[in-house]
Amino acid sequence: MVLIGGSAAYAAQSYNIGSLAHMGPGYFPFAIGILLALTGVLIALTANKKGAGGDAALVGHKHDIPDFRGAACIILGTVAFYFCGEYLGLLPATFAIVFICALGDRSNSVMACFVLAMSMMIVAVVIFWWALQVQMPLVRWGM
Repeated sequence: MVLIGGSAAYAAQSYNIGSLAHMGPGYFPFAIGILLALTGVLIALTANKKGAGGDAALVGHKHDIPDFRGAACIILGTVAFYFCGEYLGLLPATFAIVFICALGDRSNSVMACFVLAMSMMIVAVVIFWWALQVQMPLVRWGM
């Protein structure tokens, strides 16, 4: 994380960074790169060298078959967001990505995923459509 964040911040310096009041095209990548690098440093500083409980925490888990449910749901949610955003609008795209990604957590029920997705649709409307005025229709049919 430190290497990727530092690389992004270094590459962003070739663009006009600007200031907080007048951001240039390199401002956001620079800021995200610095935050990513700082996050990596904080993770490294707080890492537990011995591990919590050693191998005792792994008793009862199947080690033979990796669980790809979470990764698959995140990838499918991202793909669904792209297609729903392209052809259906902001509301269906937001619902699709949140609902599908939330299904990746085995502790979530379908109803909890539904409520979370509906709540995030409201947040998306307020932040992206109303406050930031992102040029994406709330709902549309086709191209």
